Amino acid sequence: MDSHYDIVVIGSGIGGGTLVHALKDSGASILLVERGDRLPAEAANWSVAAVFGEGRYRARDEWSDRHGRPFFPGVHYCVGGNSKLFGAAMFRLRAADFDTLEHADGLSPAWPVDYATLAPWYDRAEALYRVGGATGGDPTEPPRRAPYPLPPLEHEERIAELADRLTAQGLSPFPIPSTIDRPVTEGSGGTCQRCATCDGFPCMVGAKGDAETRAVLPALRSGSVTLVTRTRALRLDTTPDGRRLDSVLLERDGDQRRVSAGLVVVAAGAVNSAALLLRSANARHPQGLSNRSGQLGRNYMAHNNTALMAFGPRRNPTRFQKTLAINDFYFHGPGFDRPMGNLQLLGKLQAGMLTAAAPLVPAAVMRAATARSVDWWVMSEDLPDPDNRVTLDGDRIRLAWTPNNLTGHWALVRATARMMRRAGYPLTLTKRMGLATTSHQCGTVRFGDDPATSVLDPFCRSWEIENLFVVDSGFFPSSAAVNPALTIAAQALRTADHIIKTRAAAPASVGSASVARAPGAVS
Repeated sequence: MDSHYDIVVIGSGIGGGTLVHALKDSGASILLVERGDRLPAEAANWSVAAVFGEGRYRARDEWSDRHGRPFFPGVHYCVGGNSKLFGAAMFRLRAADFDTLEHADGLSPAWPVDYATLAPWYDRAEALYRVGGATGGDPTEPPRRAPYPLPPLEHEERIAELADRLTAQGLSPFPIPSTIDRPVTEGSGGTCQRCATCDGFPCMVGAKGDAETRAVLPALRSGSVTLVTRTRALRLDTTPDGRRLDSVLLERDGDQRRVSAGLVVVAAGAVNSAALLLRSANARHPQGLSNRSGQLGRNYMAHNNTALMAFGPRRNPTRFQKTLAINDFYFHGPGFDRPMGNLQLLGKLQAGMLTAAAPLVPAAVMRAATARSVDWWVMSEDLPDPDNRVTLDGDRIRLAWTPNNLTGHWALVRATARMMRRAGYPLTLTKRMGLATTSHQCGTVRFGDDPATSVLDPFCRSWEIENLFVVDSGFFPSSAAVNPALTIAAQALRTADHIIKTRAAAPASVGSASVARAPGAVS
């Protein structure tokens, strides 16, 4: 590490990794700070016992809930962040998700940008992450200017049969847009082996389009980016007047070091980014950096999630199951005129995964169950609530979250069970996800048009500190009901473009690291 960089980026997941990739040819010297290390390619990557039973790649953090009770969150500190173990689904938000949307239990607020504003950046994000998908099958699909960069992954035989049965019910099943390399075929050059250990696992052969593979490694090859691992950002310090960040205090292997920066981008995940800004409170910012609105850490969202296993009389030999989704219930459903949410297949559940959650159930029972199941992720929107929030107990993170908007979610669970019974799967079991499921965390550092009600401006720049940006899912004003990764990437590309343009336009007397806000600009 040098003692000064033009840009310091904290966090190498989808937000930070994508932004660094976009800035790699800007002429700026960039330090990318990652709290974890690079995950090794090893046999344990694809071991159910290691990943689910031992939690081999899970962070050892202990957070507490609203009442101070400890729990272990589902977060991963490594180069690429949580994307190293994600299911690789890359959905665009629906066009209506950017507007105020009325749910059964409340309102989902509008974003400061609309879908048309973000659409070109969605195009670029899909190209960067080599997303495969198909147009025309999703009834809620937003407008597109071009097809997906790659075709979708093909369904295996049992899933193709299920898709036909769902179509016969009048539904519109469609391929999940995903960032998975093409399957290995003779002469294809693909790397994906269509294994049963993808969703929730690291990829041992690099076939998953995570942030490390698609963004960070190419950025490092540019020569302008320095990556430091096993390094935690302890606090951000401002100039005496509180208007700019002056330096970042880092800790690596017990040693602390201060690095000055012309510009700082925080992308540590919605919870940790909010915690870092709260931890950096000073005399000019007594409630945390950029918290004059009082919104920092508030409005935490993580989706309402239920895993649903549907059982039929026949065995399900599918290995790579996560290829099919349904959005027919996204905005309404039979007998329910409010939004319900998204359905997407999970990676094929295996006995060891369930044993980790239910250790008293005999392994033989688990094997028999998973051999005949088709497994769904039932996902509904979680509405912003200022009392769902991140705070600090000393250095420990406290995450207060009470689920809301459950009327539409339970309606979706019931609709899924009916759908599967009609498709020949008469028995369903469900497991509701709780506080520890933080994989879709968002909303704690929301962006907006008004500094009185938001932390960031529409380009994810702090309203109060001119050289501070936050580019992870913390900026989301609402959670919508699809996976957040592609939207994070699209906004990161948009923010990077804004940084490049405003750095180039900054007066020489101000310094090349300055970033000006373009008044009223949202494009």
